[in-house]
Amino acid sequence: MYGRHGSLALLAGVVLAAGSARSQELDNLVERGSELFHSEIGCHVCHAPTGEGLVGPSLLFGPTPVDIFDQLENNPVMGVIVSEMDPSDDDLASIAMYIRTLAGLPLEAGLPQMWLGDLETVRASRGPDLEFEKTARDLQIEAIETFESLQATWTRRSRDGSLLSHYDASVLATYDPGEPKFTPEPGKTYFYENVGASSRPAVLFEGYELPTSSSVVVGDAETREVIASYMLPESLRGAVHTTAVSPDGRYVYIVGPRPAGAVELAGGLGPDRPAWVGRLGTSATLIKVDAVTLQPVAQIDIGGRLHHGQVFRDYVLLDMFGRDQGGLALMLLDPETDEIVGGVLDADLGGYAYTVWTDPDYEYIYALMEPAGYAPGRATGMFSAISMYQGRLMAMRPYWIAKINPDTWEVEAEFPIPGYRPNWALVDSAKEYIYVINTMSNAAKMDIETGEVIWTNGTGIGPYGGSLNADETELWIADKGEAAGHYGRTLTVIDAGSGQHLDTLYGAYMVDHVLLAPNGREMWATSNAEGRLYVYDAATRELIDRIDMPGNGDAHGLAWVHYDENGVPRTVRDQGNFHNGVNPMRGTALDY
Repeated sequence: MYGRHGSLALLAGVVLAAGSARSQELDNLVERGSELFHSEIGCHVCHAPTGEGLVGPSLLFGPTPVDIFDQLENNPVMGVIVSEMDPSDDDLASIAMYIRTLAGLPLEAGLPQMWLGDLETVRASRGPDLEFEKTARDLQIEAIETFESLQATWTRRSRDGSLLSHYDASVLATYDPGEPKFTPEPGKTYFYENVGASSRPAVLFEGYELPTSSSVVVGDAETREVIASYMLPESLRGAVHTTAVSPDGRYVYIVGPRPAGAVELAGGLGPDRPAWVGRLGTSATLIKVDAVTLQPVAQIDIGGRLHHGQVFRDYVLLDMFGRDQGGLALMLLDPETDEIVGGVLDADLGGYAYTVWTDPDYEYIYALMEPAGYAPGRATGMFSAISMYQGRLMAMRPYWIAKINPDTWEVEAEFPIPGYRPNWALVDSAKEYIYVINTMSNAAKMDIETGEVIWTNGTGIGPYGGSLNADETELWIADKGEAAGHYGRTLTVIDAGSGQHLDTLYGAYMVDHVLLAPNGREMWATSNAEGRLYVYDAATRELIDRIDMPGNGDAHGLAWVHYDENGVPRTVRDQGNFHNGVNPMRGTALDY
């Protein structure tokens, strides 16, 4: 016989067993909730691993399963959770219970059962799922609306084999470079900025007057002060869109006018006029500038209007805004001979090359490609993007990347991109990923070998340039407002690993390019509209300086040149990559 105490002992054992079971049940719920919360597309993506909130609000108030269910039903942002996770009522209870552990709220044993009853009541009160007839156009769109369908049906655009083409560049005029505008010091680093004459008076100050011509500007990278500049003669004024410097840091390249603009400095239109004077069809020329005197040394016909330029091996890699008849889409210019050593035609690529980029070791050239037909020639991409923003287009034909081997000039791969009108590309230091920024307000991280999309996410309005920070954990994007009015004025900071938004920074109007400086500590952004450079601390994201360009002329691109202890210059950074042994992302930053 157990007697009275024996009966109580048995009863206590039963109660303890029941309590232990409930405790184990709660532990299982919390564990399951943690798995769902931290899954690839789980709650942590928007609300942070701690639940404190990122792009989504804080969850530390302890939402119930009904609260979560309400968001799944009514918040479009939650659509990915519905489609990818499709959580059950038990899953919602598990997630809610795990969130309570993050918030430090009590885990009461009766909560799960109460929550499930509440969910049953809410589900019973839902309206019916309506079905609507799909039109023929609806069915067409459904057939092409996913990026996966594009990848599965991709048809190669470029021609097979070598695409090498040539254009006979010609020096139209040469000039006396004049006297030095500054004296470079050994051990110092200088920044170069090409400045145009198209700033936006409306965002500057009352009474502002545009400069009369383009300028080349040089400044001290350490003090962030402009130390010299030179305004080109009006006869050499051009529409500036980049700052390109030769690999040895001796020459700066800036857009020049059509060839007729060289007449004044070349001796007029007398009987001894140069043979090139009759060649007025070219869309622009290239002005080669001495990097110390800041004055022109040559005007070169390269068969088009320069868009972007960057160091590539011993050459300067150029892509074109406009092309003359027979002009190349992209080319390599020899800075010693002023000759084009090779390039590619748009026709051979199967579309228009908008910009081109490379990797840190110059192994490949990556051309960001636009489909033809939305407007004449090279206007196709911009017109289509404007039409998309303004609602005249509901969808566009695909845009893609052409991966070009510069040794064979063959396109080795093509990757369709998620989104429309890519305009900037970054290859990481390990050459594993390429980050692509699109005019239509999104960016993507892609596998550089397969084209697989690792993530894609939204940015600020009409983004353009971008840069990784020194440890490659953050992607900074200049929200220019490209094709959407061109009055964007923010920078978006994205987690490079997950693609999630980290911060939105105040910036200048029409902030165009953003580049990590050679010291690895600063992000420099250029403003086309204000004619200023904005400098941010890359670690704290604080704005630490504004640098006004002379006359507030519109700033385009950036490049840095370093002089070694013997006073020998070398280009260490431009809008394409780091160069000549300097790369903070590979542990070789300049200490200044």
